[in-house]
Amino acid sequence: MTAAAILGIPLPRRFEGSPRLHVTTIGVDQALRVRGAVGHRAQHGAVRSTHSRGVPLSTPADTFVALGTMLTLDELIIAGDALVGWLGWATFDELARAVRRRRGRRGVVKLRLALEEVRAGSRSPGETRTRLALVRRGLPEPDLNHDVIVGGRWIACVDLAYPEARVAIEYESDLHRTDPATFRKDLTRGENLKDVDWWLVRATADDVGRGLERFVQRVTRLLDTGRRRPHDRRMATLR
Repeated sequence: MTAAAILGIPLPRRFEGSPRLHVTTIGVDQALRVRGAVGHRAQHGAVRSTHSRGVPLSTPADTFVALGTMLTLDELIIAGDALVGWLGWATFDELARAVRRRRGRRGVVKLRLALEEVRAGSRSPGETRTRLALVRRGLPEPDLNHDVIVGGRWIACVDLAYPEARVAIEYESDLHRTDPATFRKDLTRGENLKDVDWWLVRATADDVGRGLERFVQRVTRLLDTGRRRPHDRRMATLR
């Protein structure tokens, strides 16, 4: 958990601000037992280490593996997306090799399931949660950070997209509301997409939380409409 925080891996709120230091002992020695620390043990070769500002810590891939016993499946997928995506600390193959070294140990089944859904194209935890919410409800997997190009002209890059139905989905955190430049950029993107007959759906934390069913129904309706006929441009941007 300490290595994950140092690497910038997104962690659930229940782990934020924890003062306890996680320390792994490699070899035959017992796990560290010191007040304020959480001790772990690992066999030689099971965990690889690197250094950050002179401090040894487990590699990004082995940190991902260690999180397998602490995070839920979807939380692991978010962590994996971050490592192979916007953080760029590991490749998918490095994660897969680290999981194979975990064979026969606790948490390996969950890690394998998470690897099946880790994608390199995601750029934020919100984007990952949105993708998983749609797929979990039976919708096709959307394209990630899709460049909308019409008539050879670049229109916009959108978080998630269903190109065949001309439906774009943007996950909007509070930054999109509180930062004026981001807010203006979002408005321009929506208008540009409307001009080329794309629908833009803006998703928030509520849409992938308590309002999930309504959100999925809305996207499903737009996909069905977009595949059959041109959009009604008067309703091109939906909230």
